[in-house]
Amino acid sequence: MSYTDQHVRFGAKLVVALIAFICAGLFVINAWTRRWAMGWISLILLLVSSIILLGIYPASVQRFKVRPSEPQLESPFIANHITATRAAYGVSAVQTTPNYAATQTVSAGQLKADAEALPSIRLMDPSIIAPTFEALQQKQNYYTFPSVLSVDHYMIDGVSTDAVVAAREINAAAIPDKTWSNVHTVYTHGYGVVAAYGNRRNGDEPAWIEGGLPPTGALDEQQSRIYFGEQSSNYVVVGAPPGTAPVELDTPALTSTGQPSLYTYQGSGGVPIGNWFTRLLYAVHLNDLNLLLSNRVNADSRILTDREPVHRVEQVAPWLVPDSNPYPTVVNGRVVWVIDEYTMTADYPDSQQVGWQAATSDSASSARSVLFDRPVNYVRNSVKATVDAYDGTVTLYAWDESDPILKTWEKAFPGLVKPKASIPADLLSHLRYPQDLFTVQRSILARYHATDPVQWLQKSDLWQVPDDPTKSGSDVQPPYYLSVRWPGESEPVFSLTSGFTPSDRSNLIAYLSVDADASSPGYGTMRILRMADTVQVPGPAQTYGAINSNESVAAKLRLFLGQGSSSAIYGNLLTLPVGGGMLYVEPVYTQTTASSGSYPALRFVVVRFGEHVGIGDTLQQALDQVFQGNSGAATGEGSGGGSSGTPGGTGTTGSVAAATKLLEEAKAAYAAAEAALKQGDLAGYATQIQIAQQKTDQAIAALNP
Repeated sequence: MSYTDQHVRFGAKLVVALIAFICAGLFVINAWTRRWAMGWISLILLLVSSIILLGIYPASVQRFKVRPSEPQLESPFIANHITATRAAYGVSAVQTTPNYAATQTVSAGQLKADAEALPSIRLMDPSIIAPTFEALQQKQNYYTFPSVLSVDHYMIDGVSTDAVVAAREINAAAIPDKTWSNVHTVYTHGYGVVAAYGNRRNGDEPAWIEGGLPPTGALDEQQSRIYFGEQSSNYVVVGAPPGTAPVELDTPALTSTGQPSLYTYQGSGGVPIGNWFTRLLYAVHLNDLNLLLSNRVNADSRILTDREPVHRVEQVAPWLVPDSNPYPTVVNGRVVWVIDEYTMTADYPDSQQVGWQAATSDSASSARSVLFDRPVNYVRNSVKATVDAYDGTVTLYAWDESDPILKTWEKAFPGLVKPKASIPADLLSHLRYPQDLFTVQRSILARYHATDPVQWLQKSDLWQVPDDPTKSGSDVQPPYYLSVRWPGESEPVFSLTSGFTPSDRSNLIAYLSVDADASSPGYGTMRILRMADTVQVPGPAQTYGAINSNESVAAKLRLFLGQGSSSAIYGNLLTLPVGGGMLYVEPVYTQTTASSGSYPALRFVVVRFGEHVGIGDTLQQALDQVFQGNSGAATGEGSGGGSSGTPGGTGTTGSVAAATKLLEEAKAAYAAAEAALKQGDLAGYATQIQIAQQKTDQAIAALNP
């Protein structure tokens, strides 16, 4: 709403509306008088008045009155617009810390105050290690994991731990023999949630919180079968009378006899189709005659359709808009899918409108399904939805109970959405701040962080989300889940974070973080750390360039950046406010290109603070390299790989066994080096020798923690 809108266009529209009524009256009169001139005069009057009153007059006022005095005349209207926009997108309560004088210098012991936060830095990049999950946890080709994994957090041994998680689902395209019986009655379900520590590794592998088949570990999965999941696009027929031999593949060749174990569905999901008429209806609906002919369909059979979690919620509440990143978690021993759901509109008065798809786009969004697109100018994460992976039960919990759109829908469908107070404690600990909402909010804050109307009008303080320097193309960095200790606070908090750079510049201007832990009293608290004008803090692109041009980094990665048998893959470039400045952390993975069974393995960690760059086999080594040999904080790492005992390090538990395993790997690498040398592959020889030396060093570290 502008000055011209209120003082000119509103009145002009009323006058044109009145003229339109007069013209309509003249046409009615013309039914008796039958004079063509009256009709033409009416049309000309309406056309001319519209051009003058709705076009020329407002444009003249805007050009000759408003534009010369724009700051004075438009300021009250801009102030209202800023207030409305910030309220509509839920960013009106953002807390800004101005003039953060980020230090660029380093000294020994500088990170002592951040000792609690550093071990929580997530080194496992969910957009990179999906092939690692496939190689180490897939078990059979007909199982699959998503191309981008999810980030969750669990309480392990009393400590809140960031985890990279994925559900092991059936890949219908990889079923060995795609007969109707196999596709619809045998390969009916996936099996288990696999989780890895976000900040630990075990040699070349992630350190598993939960893994194997059947899954074992710290998550206590009591019902691990996944009948409803993101990959479950086809229908299945399950269930059988008591005493009937099972036909559903449960686990592949894991029994003592070496034969696959079979299973019969015991849940209440789906629709009973023992009745012939129901079978006929589904056969027509699905255009599949086999439902009538197959002897796999029996009196106790149930048909499971609409098995994708997002689609199931859509069937229950089509007025909700889903987040593009559903994620699996384990709640009270059962696997459930969690989906953040939104209420939104484009009719919030005086708020800035954005395109939902464009506003949520980043360098990681291409791997997620485009679920929804339309213009919006108001959004709330009003509902948290869950879908039980075994029986498909959909449960909706009110999250933003003050949202007027949700209140209205609840009046239409009473009892459909459960109150927020009924959320189980175990589920609450896994709810998080939704990524799509945060991505839209940061795009709004890029301009609407400025609350002064004159400054906003002058566009003197525009921000932008930086492009992701680790990915090709011009997509912006995605927001990152990681535990962050905010300056002045004592404990790290599971957060969703993002950086800003000035418009058309590369230096870091601000850092945005929101408390993403739903069980935290401060959930949803959004904070901006504004860099002081007296310092020039390098941004992500500048940091990535400095890392690539650093001699120490180049020396470490030389073998992996050429045309040899291994390649280097840069992980997510994380940003954290520690040590009185801004710390960048980037994991570097290596992968053998000559082997079809290879996978990305965390090999190095690179850090940058100010103008100082360090690289090491571990985060601890890299930090100590930057901070004059002693960062002042222990990340819990040793000199090599890790176990589930310590973050990224080998630890003391099982040190002999770990050393033995590492020495065996070193022996294998030496053998591979000799084979490469015989074939004249000098690059491969050098790579394997380096790996062998690394494994030997890790074995020594394991025996001398």
